[in-house]
Amino acid sequence: MLEPPASAVLVEAFANTIDVEEASDEIATPVALAGWLKSRGLLDEPGEIPAEVHESYMALRAGIREELGAHVGDTPDPERRAAADRMLAEHPVLITARGSLTPAPGLPAERRPLAMLAIAWSELVTTGDATRLKRCAEHTCGWVFWDVSKNHSRRWCSMKVCGNRSKARSYASRQRQAT
Repeated sequence: MLEPPASAVLVEAFANTIDVEEASDEIATPVALAGWLKSRGLLDEPGEIPAEVHESYMALRAGIREELGAHVGDTPDPERRAAADRMLAEHPVLITARGSLTPAPGLPAERRPLAMLAIAWSELVTTGDATRLKRCAEHTCGWVFWDVSKNHSRRWCSMKVCGNRSKARSYASRQRQAT
């Protein structure tokens, strides 16, 4: 089984801070976001995150989730993608002597984790691993998962639950149309 790289684990955790089924959001407030970042080792001090910076995190998450939905055939919302792209452009990164990316010096502490998330996403896109990270095709779920299938064809986070729901609905729809 192919283990996800650290960048995929981080992006997956960030994208899954929203739970569609439970209608909950782990980072709905700046305080909750600061706690989440601290728990992931991305924020050293639990300082306050200004509302406009919180909005940048939310825009990045929405854009990433749209892109991950495209990996299972959804049509991404261009406005959400554009907002994420604008946010990414506001957070410069540097290439180190070893060729790795790092947040630019001088970024405020509350924006450095945002740059780290952007770097993680960039690494996935650059290596092609982003195609293995997907948002569940079952729209009532929307969970982000790492596709371990050999041909990258997995569409649901769980075939037993979400895949079964989707296939059962399709079958019932075909049966109604046949009668």
